[in-house]
Amino acid sequence: MTPETVITVGRQAMEVTVLLSAPLLVSSLIVGLIIAMFQAATQINEMTLTFIPKLITIAVVLMVAGGWLLKVLLTFTVRLFRDIPGLIG
Repeated sequence: MTPETVITVGRQAMEVTVLLSAPLLVSSLIVGLIIAMFQAATQINEMTLTFIPKLITIAVVLMVAGGWLLKVLLTFTVRLFRDIPGLIG
């Protein structure tokens, strides 16, 4: 296994990680910003106010995009397992 192969597999793993985490993180960020603007406008400084909306948002995103997320992860895993003999020797 050459160093270039290891770097390529690591890069692909990082790309898949970003693809899987981006929808959850972006939706949580948007909801957090909206709630922060609401808190700034109403001067309600309750730290727990953001928890439930973010939790609901992440659950909805997982329900909507869960199939796609699973497909991306499964495709990467199957491709990696299929390529193991070629990667080793």
